Amino acid sequence: MVQVSLSDIERAAETIAPLALRTPMEGARWLSALTGSQVRLKCENLQRTGSFKVRGAYTRMSRLSAEERARGVVAASAGNHAQGVALAAQALGIKATVFMPEGAPIPKENATREYGADVVFHGRYLDDSLAEARAFQERTGAVLIHPFDNTDIVAGQGTVGLEILEQAPDVETIVVPCGGGGLLAGIAVAVKARRPGVRLIGVQAKGAAAYPGSLAAGHPVKLESMTTMADGIAVGMPGEVTFGAVRDLVDEIVTVSEVSLSTAVLSTLERAKMVVEPAGAAAVAAILDDPSHFGTPTVGILSGGNIDPLLLGKVIQHGMAAAGRYLNLRLRIPDRPGGLAQLLGEISEAGANVLEISHARIDADLSLDDVEVHVQLETRGPEHADALTSRLREHGYRIFE
Repeated sequence: MVQVSLSDIERAAETIAPLALRTPMEGARWLSALTGSQVRLKCENLQRTGSFKVRGAYTRMSRLSAEERARGVVAASAGNHAQGVALAAQALGIKATVFMPEGAPIPKENATREYGADVVFHGRYLDDSLAEARAFQERTGAVLIHPFDNTDIVAGQGTVGLEILEQAPDVETIVVPCGGGGLLAGIAVAVKARRPGVRLIGVQAKGAAAYPGSLAAGHPVKLESMTTMADGIAVGMPGEVTFGAVRDLVDEIVTVSEVSLSTAVLSTLERAKMVVEPAGAAAVAAILDDPSHFGTPTVGILSGGNIDPLLLGKVIQHGMAAAGRYLNLRLRIPDRPGGLAQLLGEISEAGANVLEISHARIDADLSLDDVEVHVQLETRGPEHADALTSRLREHGYRIFE
């Protein structure tokens, strides 16, 4: 049963107005060209704290009684909910303690501390941190601010849906990153109440997809393990509040691979000039995976932009490799003066960029007058890579797989 109403979300919109931003809606011609219909991006990565989470956190915490506020709040989060809770607590004058899983992104930890919250690391997964947050609640009397399974949280996140309908009145499909389902559930309630015909699609990482199995079972089912770079949607089990809304109102749940997520982060950076975290790029990943599935006016939500620069570098490299922008070659050349220079000249003429090169003369498989060269190149894509290898073969180079 759906426990949140449109009026709840409308009241939440009034509540968050002093703190949360009305985030922009940007056109995405690069995605529109693939789908054959207009695609827009709702930029919650530009929200205060870098994600939509502050909407729900402030809605929930603003409704605490004076006695509850005096006891403080506790939360569990991989980072985005943590920052939302910390900012809301700062605005409302409430002491906040946040439990994070080990390995949570450093920028998210630092930002949470800068907003004034105490940060404690516990467990490998968000569910571990949440269990410890509940124990802290029992010990201290602090009020638990759940990351998704609460009606006020869902109502706050649902304000994104109201904005989408106002900013893109012709929308027919909305694509939403989904972990525990707070954002998806809230948007579903808001949108289906006003525009029942709009199709809602939730997107989960394949390595942390709790909803497909739970929906098949008819109740929330806990995953045994999770593996994904998208920490923002790595949630092992749907909540009772969110599960009911997703089951009753969402049209479809799709999953995306790690390769798709990294490709989406890279594409969004290059084409939209937007920095998004892997979880925040899940909607773009789904559209890139199957553009024909989104042939109506579509809005994809960029749900968060809080990514560790070190991880961003790795994700960009992963995305470039997935897009065929890196080429690794193993080939043999004559071991004579100028042989390597000649090879590099051919590569330069073909317009590829050398990233790394090594060569070996000592190998039982090599003839006495040969040297084996390993070279990693940056290319413009698969067609360019194919043209380069063809050129090298035409010039007599032996390339080995």
